[in-house]
Parts: sequence; structure tokens; C-alpha cells
Amino acid sequence: MKIVFGTDGWRARIAEEYTFDAVRVCAQSVAEWVQKSGEAGRGVIIGYDRRFASEHFAAAAAEVVAAHGIHVFLSTAAAPTQSFSYATMRKKAKAGIVITASHNPWPDNGFKVKSETGAAAAPDMLKELEAVIHPLESHPQDVRRRPFDDAKGAGLIELFDPAPDYLARVAQLFDLDAFRGAGYRIVCEPLFGSASGYFPRLLGGGKTQIVELHAERNPYFGGLNPEPIPPNTDEFLARITSEKADVGLAVDGDADRAGLGDEKGNFVTTLTTYALLMWYLLEVRKLRQPVVKTVNMTSMVDRLGEKYGVPVYEVPVGFKYIGPKMQETGAMMGGEESGGFGFAMHLPERDGIVADLFFLDFMLKTKKKPSQLIAELMDLAGPSFYLRRDLRLDAPTYTAEKPKIMARLRGAKPRELAGHTVKKVVDLDTGDGVKFFVDDGSWLLMRLSGTEPLVRVYAETRSEAELAPMLDIGVKMVQEST
Repeated sequence: MKIVFGTDGWRARIAEEYTFDAVRVCAQSVAEWVQKSGEAGRGVIIGYDRRFASEHFAAAAAEVVAAHGIHVFLSTAAAPTQSFSYATMRKKAKAGIVITASHNPWPDNGFKVKSETGAAAAPDMLKELEAVIHPLESHPQDVRRRPFDDAKGAGLIELFDPAPDYLARVAQLFDLDAFRGAGYRIVCEPLFGSASGYFPRLLGGGKTQIVELHAERNPYFGGLNPEPIPPNTDEFLARITSEKADVGLAVDGDADRAGLGDEKGNFVTTLTTYALLMWYLLEVRKLRQPVVKTVNMTSMVDRLGEKYGVPVYEVPVGFKYIGPKMQETGAMMGGEESGGFGFAMHLPERDGIVADLFFLDFMLKTKKKPSQLIAELMDLAGPSFYLRRDLRLDAPTYTAEKPKIMARLRGAKPRELAGHTVKKVVDLDTGDGVKFFVDDGSWLLMRLSGTEPLVRVYAETRSEAELAPMLDIGVKMVQEST
């Protein structure tokens, strides 16, 4: 199996495709790219998450980068991916590597690459890395390595803790004392991942009470995917009501994706969360810069853009597209359906912790409950009802059948969806999906995942009663194409 970078990094099953040899091959591609840039003296950041053996894979990557005479800043502990993005920018490193599979199932691990700006590596950079990786995959013995202790003794590997700088950066964005003195009761869900302890450190120590769930390291993630959506968040949502909490804040396994629960224990969809955060920046922060959204993001963003005179730019799925577009357009934020939201005042990269805290600040500044803010948003830019279904295939079939699946989806020509006339059909620029728009602005999207062997079916409707029928149609179309 060839190593290919998807929407955000390369991910695969540990001990099958994802091996120490594979990680070393990826690390060599980064090292050679840094050398080729002529700025090897700036060094490379290497971090990792809480997945099985992540710290050992990170050490293996460090040995390879160090063998090329490049200074490595290696994390002393698992930490949020965005803390490594920030470290890459703050230390002026030429690139960053993060060993993480983000929200993927527990048997997987991954390899993310960060540019010098802290953003996800752009497609052009990833193509250059793959050009080194592919011929090297069959000759992993050719990868250069320098034993860890030897490289560390020579000063090529420097250990560092990313937490202090990252926490100080977050503190610049908010009045943390106001949070601590607000007297809120907050349920926090790191899903056994890298954000464990971060919310208590940022929000604890005052009148506000923090109830943190699943803070221990568990590479099995309790048998659930560390993605902050139902059913993975069912216990979290139930605890909001049992704890009589004011809000629930969740993140995924590497903490770059956000999840929210209102005070009634209802899950706030990622599309509604994006619209809430955009509205917050417009109303509370009084910003008027453009925003960037992915093709599977809510139409509420477009309606807010029209109301406030803010341009909205649409890009393919993945922060490797969002980050560069944010920088190109001077956007104030960018976001995707998966719960990844980035903010120009902070990083051109996703940050689930900061996204959650922006919503908490929205509550604090307006003195309103989550459900009240959501109701007002729906009056302003809604209504919006959203759901996604994931149809999983076995990996070999998925890889072999992707072109045929796409051809059949493109060949589908429905005239009507859930009682509405189809007005527009869009083939995604990335060639991995098809989106149908109907007469009231509702939409249906079928898209082949770039990180897992599954086809995702998304729908956003203006009527709750039409959501399930719309999804049923999409699922049937996928099943008929596989």
C-alpha cells in the first residue's frame, strides 16, 4: 500500500501499513524537503498524541531528521496537535511533524506535517514529500538514522514541553479570570486524548467548576472513536444534565476538533457550531474579515455572510486547503464539517480548545444559555437540520473500487430529493464527491473519505422532517454504486 497524504496527513493501521519503517520513510521525506529549502538551520518540531506507541514513533522520526543534521525539537509529552503548530511558528522552525491519527479508530496512527506558519502542509508540499516517499517505501533500509541517545548527546535532539507557550498564547485570547469567576459548571470531554488536563488548567481555580471526563490515557479510547460526535459523546451529553452543568465542551483525540453540548444535554452539530462561532466573531469581536468553509459546511455561513457583508470562500475538505485560503484572503476564520475550526487571530490551523472557549466567551459576554444562542441563530440564519452517515467498506475493496464508486455517483441524475426539485449538481474539485442542491437551499453530499475506508453521506435541510428521507436517498445511491 502506498503512503498517500489525505485530507490531513497519512493514517493507517498500526503494525500493518503503519510501521516504524513507514514512519521513518515519511520522516526522511520531511528532512530532505527541509534540506532542499536551504533553511535546515531552523529545525523541525516533532510532537505526538496519546495513541499506542506514539511517543516511540515520534522518537523514530526524530532519529531520521537528526541524521540529516537538522535540529529536532521533540516534545516531552503527548499534547494537542495545535500546540505543535504553535511551537512550529513560535520557534520559527521550518516544518513540524505530529504523530497522530486524530479522530480515527483506535487501531490507527498517523503522520501529520505542518508548514512553517503552523498551518497544515499545503498540497504542493505534500506532493513533494510523496515524490520522496514512494520510491523509498520499497527500500526502507536506505533511510538515514542516528541513534537517539547519540543524536541527543550531540545536541541535535532537544526536548521541550509545548504546554507553557501554548497555554500562554490561549490566555492572550481570553479573559481567563472572567471565566474562572463566572461560577459556571462545565463538563469537559477530552475523550482520553491529548487535551487531558488543559481545560482545568485554563478554567479552574475559581468559582467555575470543571468536571473532566476520561482524562486518563487509554489508547483503546474506551472502544469508541475519539471523535466528539454521537454516539461517542453519549456519556458526555448525559453527564451535562446529571451534573446540572451550564455547557459541555469536548475535543477529539488530538484536540484540534471541537464538540459542544448545550445545557439540556443536546448535541450541537458541527455545522451549527461553525455558524455560532462566526456569529460570535461578528457580534462580540466586531470582526468583518472573510471566512472560509469547506464544501460540506452549513449554508447558514452564506446567509450570515450576506447579512453582515462578509465574503465567504468555499474550498475542498481538509485544512490543507482551508489554511492556505485563509492566508490568501485574510480570512478571520475557517472551518470544516468535522468540527475543525481555525482563527486568524490565533493560528491558520484547527484548534478545538480555542473554538470551545470562544463559545464559552459568547455565553459570558451575552449572559445567555447555549440553547438561547442557538435559538437566536436559527431565527437569524436558519433553520438548519444536519446529519451525517458513514458507510464503511473493507480497505482493499475501498481502494480498488473508488474510481467506480465515483463514476456511478456522478452518473446519478435525480430530479427530486425529499420532495424538492434538484436545482444544481456539483462535482467536487477534488474528484471525491458529488453535491446536490434543491429548491429551498437544502443539500445532499456523498463524499469518499480521504482518511478512512468509508463513504460519507451528508445532508442539511430547512425542515427536520426532510432530513432522514434526504439521507436515505443518499445512502441508497451509495449502496447502488458499491
